[in-house]
Amino acid sequence: MKKLDKFEKEILAEYDKGELKSISPSKARLTKFKAAASATFLKEKRVNIRLSTPDLMDIQARALEEGMPYQTLIASVLHKFVSGRLVEPSSSLASRSSGTPRKRGAP
Repeated sequence: MKKLDKFEKEILAEYDKGELKSISPSKARLTKFKAAASATFLKEKRVNIRLSTPDLMDIQARALEEGMPYQTLIASVLHKFVSGRLVEPSSSLASRSSGTPRKRGAP
């Protein structure tokens, strides 16, 4: 199981004390959430790409670290990139493909 960060530990402590209250979203918000979830998981096109062996190994290791299939991780990264929400946290894994980690957009 993944270690909990400080925020997650605070939530768990509040839950254990019974301080968290469940709220029901409005019908409009619930409809909006359902539409967003459906759009997120709608997969209607197949794409084939070629990756270097080291890149694929890094992706598979990262997916294992995140607890998800590597194809799901690739789709998630691409979705976040095209929607402008890609955040690059540091990893505990050493990259085999580039040797030196670089920030996106760095030369």
